[in-house]
Amino acid sequence: MKFPNPESAGPAGLLALGRDLLPQTLEQAYSQGIFPWPEKGKPLLWFSPDPRGVLFFDQFKLPKSTRKTMRDNRFILTENKAFREVIENCSTRPRKLENQTWILPEMVEAYVELHRLGHAQSVEAWLGDKLVGGIYGVQFRGVFSGESMFYKESEASKVCLAHLVQILSRQGHQWIDIQMVTPLLAQLGAVTVPRKKYLHMLLERQQQYS
Repeated sequence: MKFPNPESAGPAGLLALGRDLLPQTLEQAYSQGIFPWPEKGKPLLWFSPDPRGVLFFDQFKLPKSTRKTMRDNRFILTENKAFREVIENCSTRPRKLENQTWILPEMVEAYVELHRLGHAQSVEAWLGDKLVGGIYGVQFRGVFSGESMFYKESEASKVCLAHLVQILSRQGHQWIDIQMVTPLLAQLGAVTVPRKKYLHMLLERQQQYS
């Protein structure tokens, strides 16, 4: 069963209802610029918003405080060491503009399975043996989509994002999909692009990757 054309999404970006969170479904969705954003008690919601949030690496702006934290090596940074712990910490954060999380238990399990299959990655920040920040996202066909991040110590999530940008840059990425631009991400240089342009970027990157 195919998803509808992403450009047929409604004004709020809602495109489809129902389906499942199996790896093949998620790969089909992300590869077309579609992502799940569930609400408790409702059928699974799938979105393709217009405009779309993107972080171009050449526009990434780190605050002086974050750069100083990185120079001081305040945190120990790891990759894919605690994926489940990162997504579970992210799941305690309320959904944008609503007092509820969108990372429901079934989302946690689905993305942990993606991680096991090599399609989801995390970056972690530690103070000693305490996890104090992290970010996770998924990657299909050469396109990385950042999902969520959290922090328990000041600067921890921004340092994780900076480390992720460094990793992806070395792999040939020039931008990441962030779906929607929060005030924090806007301060870091994230912008919105029309959905049509995003879908063109998506296809171009996939062609480069294949």
